[in-house]
Amino acid sequence: MLIDLNADLGEGIGKDAALLTLVTSANVCCGFHAGDADSARATLEMAAQHGVVVGAHPGYADRVNFGRAEQSLTDRQVATLAIHQIGALVGLSRICRSYVRYLKPHGALYHQACRDPGYAKPLVAAAFLYGLSIVGLPGSELERAAAAVGLPFVPEGYADRRYRPDGTLVPRTEPNALIDDPSEAVDQVERLVRDGGVRTICIHGDSPGAVEFAERLRQGLAARGHTFGAFANGS
Repeated sequence: MLIDLNADLGEGIGKDAALLTLVTSANVCCGFHAGDADSARATLEMAAQHGVVVGAHPGYADRVNFGRAEQSLTDRQVATLAIHQIGALVGLSRICRSYVRYLKPHGALYHQACRDPGYAKPLVAAAFLYGLSIVGLPGSELERAAAAVGLPFVPEGYADRRYRPDGTLVPRTEPNALIDDPSEAVDQVERLVRDGGVRTICIHGDSPGAVEFAERLRQGLAARGHTFGAFANGS
């Protein structure tokens, strides 16, 4: 199977250079939940050097909680938040020759959009405005909103997170929410791609040991005959 590995980068964690040698897609922080314009530009430049496809990764302006605390916004506010952040990253990407191809919302915004059409629809509208595909959980409200307007939707799975029986992620606040064993992660990735129709796999760049985890995950998948490539390549 051809597998796309993505990571959330440009968040000021300090692991971007190493992870960009291992992933095929980079979700670049737009400077609200973390990072800033300088870190975003640096990540875009490194992505271009490594041939890594980039996407916009907008989140809530909540650095204290790293954009992982839910907020109550109107559809207009969600659209404005996304359009503002995507626009800034698109501008930077043009001078870095690392063009934004897709949208993946961050943290709480991602999870609210996956379950609530009031968040999904304005994010899809923002992606449509910029001609981007959109990434989210399979079977989610985000997928349904994208299908309603003919926007390309990319089903995503997680290598380092456990799932509930309904296909949602186990919240980080619960025990055993994270997977830190690369061999377990390899099994999960194969299952998600083969049985779940997933087209891109996320590795969290802010997790402890993220680089070693990504290295061992990639090695494990390669040992089973899988190859790697960005879902948005050539789109």
